[in-house]
Amino acid sequence: MVKKPEVLAVIPARGGSKGIPRKNIKLFAGYPLIAYSIAAGLQSELTTRVIVSTDDEEIAETARKWGAETPFLRPAEFAADNTLDLPVFQHALTWLKEHENYVPDIVLQLRPTSPARPRTLVDDAIRLLMDHPEADSVRGVVPADENPHKMWRVDPKTGLMTGLLKVEGIDEPYNAPRQKLPPVYWQTGHIDAIRPERTFMAGNSMSGKNILPLFLDPEFTIDIDTPFDWKRYEWMVYHAGLDMVWPGKRRRPMPKKVDLVVFDFDGVMTDDCVIVDQNGIESVRCSRADGMGVRLLRESGMKIIVLSTERNPVVMTRCKKLNLECIHGVLKKGDILSNYMKENGIDPQNVVYVGNDVNDLPCFPLVGCALVPADANVKVKNEADIVLSHNGGEGAVRELCDMLL
Repeated sequence: MVKKPEVLAVIPARGGSKGIPRKNIKLFAGYPLIAYSIAAGLQSELTTRVIVSTDDEEIAETARKWGAETPFLRPAEFAADNTLDLPVFQHALTWLKEHENYVPDIVLQLRPTSPARPRTLVDDAIRLLMDHPEADSVRGVVPADENPHKMWRVDPKTGLMTGLLKVEGIDEPYNAPRQKLPPVYWQTGHIDAIRPERTFMAGNSMSGKNILPLFLDPEFTIDIDTPFDWKRYEWMVYHAGLDMVWPGKRRRPMPKKVDLVVFDFDGVMTDDCVIVDQNGIESVRCSRADGMGVRLLRESGMKIIVLSTERNPVVMTRCKKLNLECIHGVLKKGDILSNYMKENGIDPQNVVYVGNDVNDLPCFPLVGCALVPADANVKVKNEADIVLSHNGGEGAVRELCDMLL
């Protein structure tokens, strides 16, 4: 029998991130950022152990909650702003050998800042390294967006430019069509698979000299360094339909065919606040932009209903103005929705539901896609397929309408 290799996934996550404070445990698309890398290691068929190397106890606690080990806290000298990967991995492997007599055959680096990974990526990298005994490491790469053959150096003395790289047979590569230039690739932070005995445990190299590429689909190119990166990539993860590793249940994309849109009322069509006068009469706040979106969606032929627990007649009054079918005063939304779809011959996979609180959760698994406003309850966000960028009563409904239109 061939001995199964010991494969250790190491996730480096220091506490002192500057661009996005506490980013490793900040919620990204409903889960702590670090949870995506932990899930990639745990869901791998070939990875045998997943640890997080951190100097921060709160990060360590979050890591343990999501299933990783934290056998040590990284010393402060290996957690500075300018700390390289090399001493972090040398410390981790030395500690494990000295304290546990544990020596892995392959070490993976799973960086938290690249959370969107294809579901087979980790095992693909391990198999590629195992199938090539001559290789020291495997690194994930994508085609480079910018070709360095079209880049320049500027002489500080003369101010004149010269091309950065030369290409045999092409006098001016910077003027050549991209198709005639050698293909170049950009390293991503998704995966490194490394033989430690030939690299960082044998000298001062993280990757060694014989490095194999693992080609990734460029759609998965995510590297979070700034708040703008965070918002852009979070939107992409929710809406691009990537077949990626998820820490919890897999997010479902918007159905290609939508036959019915179901809206909760409070917290979706309103801002979830109520104004009560001295006579006990309640008023709510709604968005005219949302109302216009509903009108346009309805005029396009889309079937829309409102399903609400609220018994106050203000719900029916608003729906009557928008010319929407309304079922309100409902306690068991899931039962009502299930019966409605059955009675009207609607395929549940072609239904979209928008809710914001725990009483909406029974409806989520009944439909093809469940959405929530940006300010929805955290538990509900974690169960949703898509989190809209607008709050309830402040454009969330219009955002969905525009998506569907």
